[in-house]
Amino acid sequence: MRFPRSCGILAHPTSFPSPFGTGDFGPGADQFLDLLAQTNQSIWQVLPLTPIGYGDSPYASYSAFAGNTLLISPERLREQGWLTEQEISAQTVPSGWQADYDASRSIREPLFRLAYERWTAQKGSAKKAFREQINSFVEANLHWLPDYALFISIAQETKYAPWTTWDSGLRKRTKTALEKARRHYAEEIDYQIWLQWVFSDQWTSLKQRANAKGIRIIGDIPIFVDHNSADVWVHRKQFALDKEGHPTHVAGVPPDYFSTTGQRWGNPHYRWAAMQKDGYTWWVQRFAQMFHLFDAIRVDHFRGFDEYWEIPAEEPTAIKGRWVEGPRHALFETIRERLGELPIIAEDLGLTTPTVDQLRDDFSFPGMKIIQFAFDGDESNSFLPHNYPQNCVVYTGTHDNDTSVGWYEKASEAERHLMRVYTRSSGEDVAWELIRLAMFSTADQAIIPLQDYMSLPGDHRMNFPGTVGSNWRWRYTQQMLESLDQERMREMVSLSYRGREKGPRVASASNPSIG
Repeated sequence: MRFPRSCGILAHPTSFPSPFGTGDFGPGADQFLDLLAQTNQSIWQVLPLTPIGYGDSPYASYSAFAGNTLLISPERLREQGWLTEQEISAQTVPSGWQADYDASRSIREPLFRLAYERWTAQKGSAKKAFREQINSFVEANLHWLPDYALFISIAQETKYAPWTTWDSGLRKRTKTALEKARRHYAEEIDYQIWLQWVFSDQWTSLKQRANAKGIRIIGDIPIFVDHNSADVWVHRKQFALDKEGHPTHVAGVPPDYFSTTGQRWGNPHYRWAAMQKDGYTWWVQRFAQMFHLFDAIRVDHFRGFDEYWEIPAEEPTAIKGRWVEGPRHALFETIRERLGELPIIAEDLGLTTPTVDQLRDDFSFPGMKIIQFAFDGDESNSFLPHNYPQNCVVYTGTHDNDTSVGWYEKASEAERHLMRVYTRSSGEDVAWELIRLAMFSTADQAIIPLQDYMSLPGDHRMNFPGTVGSNWRWRYTQQMLESLDQERMREMVSLSYRGREKGPRVASASNPSIG
């Protein structure tokens, strides 16, 4: 579907300031919404909100449906009377510019357990009302929630060992083993369900506040799920696994711009024929939940629905793989028939083919344009703004790219020269020059990483694809936020006619002649 001419900011909730190790849905989130509203932005784009897995990656999750409980705000729990100010203030750390996931876990878990105890100890009408809410939440999510709660309860006790190492009965999900496990973990299962309800409640409230300010939220749906996840454990017949549950083939991409050996993600591939037989039920449920959580979604690695890179599981890199035909139109036609209009953005970066473009265009999904990829000297380069179709989303860069300042510092002199000529600039203010290109382009939507509005160097990038260890940690500090030139941001939105109110051009201190 087409989206209106608009603009927004890419910033994950973990990047917000907070005293609990990582950002969350608390006051820092509301402060960010205020920034969007004050600068006339109408889009907030986030990364996946699912539980983080290996390497703290939101793209390696224990569930395609559950929420990342590290995003639950202790301060919101205090507002509900389940924690005290003293209890919260005793469990804080300084809010720096890098997330500390270990600290976040160690701080939040005892607070959450305490809040849960207070919640279960409630009596009278309050307890009845909350119990009705949580019962309704469970009923609406029966297709994933009970299984996930059991899975994560077992995973915690086994220190997150792969489910293929569990006892035979649990590994194979025999009726006897599952019933025994549900009895054994009954209290923990109830706690995990409560956490998911709290996550949903806090996110829904935050989304409502965003929408009330005229801000729509774009979510992110990874095409693949992690092998060590509740989804694969429960639906193993729909994944490319051997009799013991180990992947036979895994996902990735061949050598490209990001890596000379490609990217071996390690996620098990789908058995698309099996999924088609049951009407793509798992996918319909997954998209239905995403459309409930967000106003639109970015579909990661869109090419994989047309054809996907299949790597034998024993291969250490992504070099020795092959392209295999995906579900193509059948999947999206089924989802559209079941759910209606599809507010989807197709992540169509990397090597694409005419059939990928056709699949995207047949459903009118906007693709993505990255300005950092534009300056290779090829006049037909699709990332050059003068080559954009209107139905696309332009970024200076994404979470997988360097910051604009970092990109410029590492680019070849030929790229830097072309950028300077194209923008008629000296390159001294490169982030804002690329922002200007994005905002003034014909693309329907322009989304800028917050790091670029802050003109931050490359050590503030969010992720370096193909690496593990120091990714997903970027946060902004209060000082960074206060140093933002909001007047310049508002002027850029106004001049590019991307604001919620498409009024006349505005005068500003930096450009007083316009008015």
